[in-house]
Amino acid sequence: MRPQAIAASLALFSVQAAAHTIFQELYVNGVSAGHLKGIRYPNYDGPITDVTSNDVICNGGPNPLVTPYDKTVIDVPAGATITHEWHHTLTSAGTGDIDDPISAGHLGPVMVYLAKIPDATQQSVTGLKWFKIAEDGLDSKGEWAVTRLYNNGGKASAVIPKCIPPGNYLLRAEIIALHGAGSYPGAQLYMECAQINVTGGGNASPATVSFLVPILLLTQVSQSTSTILRSPTTLSQGLVHSLAMGQALIRSLPR
Repeated sequence: MRPQAIAASLALFSVQAAAHTIFQELYVNGVSAGHLKGIRYPNYDGPITDVTSNDVICNGGPNPLVTPYDKTVIDVPAGATITHEWHHTLTSAGTGDIDDPISAGHLGPVMVYLAKIPDATQQSVTGLKWFKIAEDGLDSKGEWAVTRLYNNGGKASAVIPKCIPPGNYLLRAEIIALHGAGSYPGAQLYMECAQINVTGGGNASPATVSFLVPILLLTQVSQSTSTILRSPTTLSQGLVHSLAMGQALIRSLPR
């Protein structure tokens, strides 16, 4: 696919703004933990566009999280495959909603992060140290990760690295819709955090950062240029594709 065609595919759906999405179910080696179990979720399916806000960590703000949080902490063996499932609204699965799990025009990458936390049910999420375990962007055929997620009924998967220490973590799944990213604020960020407990594992200390908040402005789309849109880079045991998304203006603000 030529760069002009890729850019056109993003622009084609730039007027669609209402077909949002929520991460609402986690599977461990194919077994569901239950709908909304162990996930900090909002009632509203809107995006975060103000990337200078702490709401970019686990959602909130314009999409108030349901409280009190579910107290479930999902056990996940190190090395397990987790699957995160998204739907347009909390009740849209299986209804024939054309925008379920998300509008097909909300093209962009899908990512997964982890952060070690003393208690996965604690309220505060600021100041945590995050590392990325999965990223999926534009493949060699010109197909976006969101398209693959859409065609798979809202599901995407990642592997929990075998080397990380056991204990409580927050697992942050994220979709970045780029159809409006020609100006700021235009990129739409969708994210929720699941509460997990990693069992087994090792003693590795992956490189971490305080959550980085990039201002995303897609200025050029080029299949030939591989750019990681968000720091940090993926932990080597975690993933899949790098993002071939072209040149982007990124300003990262430590939170």
